[in-house]
Amino acid sequence: MSYTGKALSQEGRELIAFRIGDQEFTVNVMSVREIRGWTPAMPMPHTPSYVMGVINLRGAVLPIVDLSLRLGMKPAQPTARHVIIVVQVHDRLVGLLVDAVSDILTISDDLIQPTPEIASDIERSFARGILAIEGRMICMIELESIFPETESEAA
Repeated sequence: MSYTGKALSQEGRELIAFRIGDQEFTVNVMSVREIRGWTPAMPMPHTPSYVMGVINLRGAVLPIVDLSLRLGMKPAQPTARHVIIVVQVHDRLVGLLVDAVSDILTISDDLIQPTPEIASDIERSFARGILAIEGRMICMIELESIFPETESEAA
């Protein structure tokens, strides 16, 4: 299922929508390298609490981030139904643990509404905006804000 707003010009953008708990989020499809099933991660010492550990991705070490915990929600309890979205943030690959990928959306910029003023500064720094489409409220995540260059190097 995809949503196409009005007549798309060059401003149209594709987003991957995914669920964490009852909430939906999106990231730019251009940041996504692959989507894979859950693989248990090997814990690493001295990493932030939201870094679950690392997995071997075709010979490369890939840090796995519990996106729920990183966004200030309760920690995920991974099952075989969870997925890892492999994204490129800055010059690093990071695996994002999410409940499920739900959609690919094609939207125009006029559908993006600003993050509400009542949101905390942390939420506003992570969120690029809100999409209210098809009766759904979907938060657009800014990966570069969630993983600043100095943090992605540490992970």
